[in-house]
Amino acid sequence: MPPKRYLVTAALPYANGPLHFGHIAGCYLPADCYSRFLRQNGEDVFFVSGSDEYGVAITLSAEQAGRSPKEHVDHFHAINKAFFETLKISFDHYSRTTIDIHTKTAQEFFTTLLNNGWVEEQMSDQLYSEADGRFLADRYVEGTCPKCGFDKARGDECTSCGASYEATDLKNPKSKLTGAPLNTKATKHWFLRFDKFKDQLIQWIQDKPWKANVKSFAKHYIDELKPRAITRDSNWGIPVPLDHAEGKVLYVWFDAPIGYISMTKEWDENRWSDFWQNSDTQLTHFVGKDNIPFHAIFFPAMLMGMDQNYKLVDDLPANEFLQYEGKQFSKSAGHTIDLERFFKQFTPDQIRYVLAANAPETQDADFSWDDFQTRCNSELVGKFGNFANRSLVFIQRKLDAVIPAHGDLTPDDQDFLDRCRELKEQIHAAYSGYSLRKATQLIMELAQIGNIYFDHKKPWKDLEGAKTTLYCCLQCLQDLAIAAAPIIPTSAGKLWALLGYATPLTTWNHDPILAGQPLPTPEILFAKVEDDQIQAAK
Repeated sequence: MPPKRYLVTAALPYANGPLHFGHIAGCYLPADCYSRFLRQNGEDVFFVSGSDEYGVAITLSAEQAGRSPKEHVDHFHAINKAFFETLKISFDHYSRTTIDIHTKTAQEFFTTLLNNGWVEEQMSDQLYSEADGRFLADRYVEGTCPKCGFDKARGDECTSCGASYEATDLKNPKSKLTGAPLNTKATKHWFLRFDKFKDQLIQWIQDKPWKANVKSFAKHYIDELKPRAITRDSNWGIPVPLDHAEGKVLYVWFDAPIGYISMTKEWDENRWSDFWQNSDTQLTHFVGKDNIPFHAIFFPAMLMGMDQNYKLVDDLPANEFLQYEGKQFSKSAGHTIDLERFFKQFTPDQIRYVLAANAPETQDADFSWDDFQTRCNSELVGKFGNFANRSLVFIQRKLDAVIPAHGDLTPDDQDFLDRCRELKEQIHAAYSGYSLRKATQLIMELAQIGNIYFDHKKPWKDLEGAKTTLYCCLQCLQDLAIAAAPIIPTSAGKLWALLGYATPLTTWNHDPILAGQPLPTPEILFAKVEDDQIQAAK
């Protein structure tokens, strides 16, 4: 039976800095296109995300910026929310983890897991700085990776090899604040017994239709599961809801995925359970590959340990990384793109299209300015925009700006319409399979066969026969607008209006275009990207 509703999540962006194109390509654009596609097909969809606002990395950056943690997350929550709005990411609800209902929900998770026997209190050795007079964890700590030997590994994971570990596993740990060496000191924390979920997780993951790299990565983590601390010593975070836990907060990786649930509750207290506690829901997590363990293993195990029959993830289309001109995006190294400057030169649809066409679906991909300019000019302008403009201008000038009635279809006409229908079906399948690269290729093929058909039919030589030719061209343009709407919604909506529709484009299946409908004056859909624009945006 097909699902009755779709729950789509996009990884909670950390409110510790501005987003970059790598984040958009790996997670948010694919999630948005998929959600838009589902809505066009009349599905009941809820698309949720929000700022991840706790953790020691926040306190560290806030200290360095001279802000309180709350001021810090308020600042970046506003910046990233505005950027998502500019980029036309169509969240049904975008929130944050500092809301009261998230505190309540995360604490309920902790209490239930504790009462069910999945959480244990333990004394453990943690890294302590005599110079700072406090325990240091995660991003306050730097040392040598225990797996690959990288000497600037973080306290929770290695940015070189991607390994995840406890801070106490680091070799030669030192304080990121003072550079002072760290020693270990006993402190009390609560651990989630992930090792007890091994058999259940192995059984559950067997038939998951995930990408091979995602599934193998997840299986590797299951093999090495062990108890994992879910609390930290801090004054910034969700307090552990126990009387004897002063100064202890929930570890950010534990509370963050619960945010999907608490944000859904905030959206609708009556409907949240329809999505989260119902087997008829299809749950898809969109994440980058660095978030695979948390969404494929740790969060599902947490849900398994609850009493409320929570929905576990069905699909996990995790993408690889997008690089910038051959290297990782890095604000500290100055290897990044100023998004505010970018959007003074270019439209959201231009970057949405280029990122979709170059999506890092199976391997790391690269954003370059040359590729951006080429795709915008040769594909959006030269294929898509050219076909739309030449067809609409011809009708405006030669056919009284009215959709013509078609005569008898020749074999060429019928073959063209059949091929348009086939391509639209293939684009539908590409969206269903989370393949934006394939969708963009097919969309451009659809535009290009329109150009080829127009050239082949030479409507300027036979105005009577041109009526059938242009009717077929408009039918292809309707298919193009529908098929491209998830990726370039503004331009697709503009094309839809140029086809004479007064209501917005909201459906995937639509009646054929209507002969006799007056058409508005044509407009250019895409502007050419000039060299000086590229220079101004760099």
